[in-house]
Amino acid sequence: MKKEGSTDWKLMIAIYILVVIGILMVYSASSIWTSYKFDDAFYFGKRQFLFAVVGLIAMHGVSRIPYHNWRIYSKHILLGCIFLLILVLIPGIGLVRGGARSWIGVGAFSIQPAEFIKLALLIFLADRVAERQKDITSLKKGFGPLLLLIFFCFALIMLQPDLGTGVILVSSCFILLFISGAKIKHFIFLALLGIVGLTGLIISAPYRINRITAFINPWDDPLGNGFQIIQSLYAIGPGGLFGLGFGKSLQKYFYLPEPHNDFIFSIIAEELGFIGATIILSLFFYLLWKGVQIGLNAPDKFGSLLAIGIVIQISLQVLINISVVIGLIPVTGITLPFLSYGGSSLTLTLAAMGIVLNISRYCHY
Repeated sequence: MKKEGSTDWKLMIAIYILVVIGILMVYSASSIWTSYKFDDAFYFGKRQFLFAVVGLIAMHGVSRIPYHNWRIYSKHILLGCIFLLILVLIPGIGLVRGGARSWIGVGAFSIQPAEFIKLALLIFLADRVAERQKDITSLKKGFGPLLLLIFFCFALIMLQPDLGTGVILVSSCFILLFISGAKIKHFIFLALLGIVGLTGLIISAPYRINRITAFINPWDDPLGNGFQIIQSLYAIGPGGLFGLGFGKSLQKYFYLPEPHNDFIFSIIAEELGFIGATIILSLFFYLLWKGVQIGLNAPDKFGSLLAIGIVIQISLQVLINISVVIGLIPVTGITLPFLSYGGSSLTLTLAAMGIVLNISRYCHY
């Protein structure tokens, strides 16, 4: 193990910039709605600031923990997160929001166990693959058992149900197994199985079928299923090159639902324009590039897989969220990392980046 050095400060600065932009945009996007409901324009902005402080403290704390220590407790962390996933399904414990039982109340706040399992599963898979690299090509000894574990966690998430988070979890884990050396033929079989399974999940829930039809032509139901995506595009279009200016969004005046959450990028494009949106996308791209660079230069297989797995998972979430916002794919209910309102998502994302920052201390680039 290479002697521990200094943290990658360029990556840390990029993270801080995204977090600060997130606080400002959550305030701007939610100010009208919270002024009406809570008589406080800063209601969500203040809470996002608090989440950010907690998350940044967690990030710096985790960045000081030698990353190979996570291997020792990978199984315990995973079992604890699976327990939370089961616990959230129990009526009276799990809180229902937006039709999904995905939160557990903790005092005045709530946690989302699905956010924890995304990181826990990456840590466990990186540990298993690093320990048994040769078995990953074997369906019986390596790939198969890990596949069953991934599908088990996915099934627990779907019982809430939360298809968006489930897709992120499965996709990032499959990519991790792919770069670990799993056989292509196994993934071809999985792709076919995935198409069948996803089709079944869509057919089994009418609201998912409605989202598909709204995606194909939102104008068939402009005041119903197509309302959200139409209002999102109405926000992005007028933004132009430079935007309307910070705080001057029109769509946040009760037109665009969840402007501070899943569709915050719409408000960003409206207020900051193409240039502002491009800067944010560039920061995300830099985060991905830097994370992969750290992974490729990590001193061992575990550190390499974990760093790359974390930044790929975050990047997938960014890709899906923005694709929804600009109308490329149906609405999925996935937040935008660092920028959307939410305590569990922001805190866990920052903690995960703390692991990447610690791995960077041992790199030799």
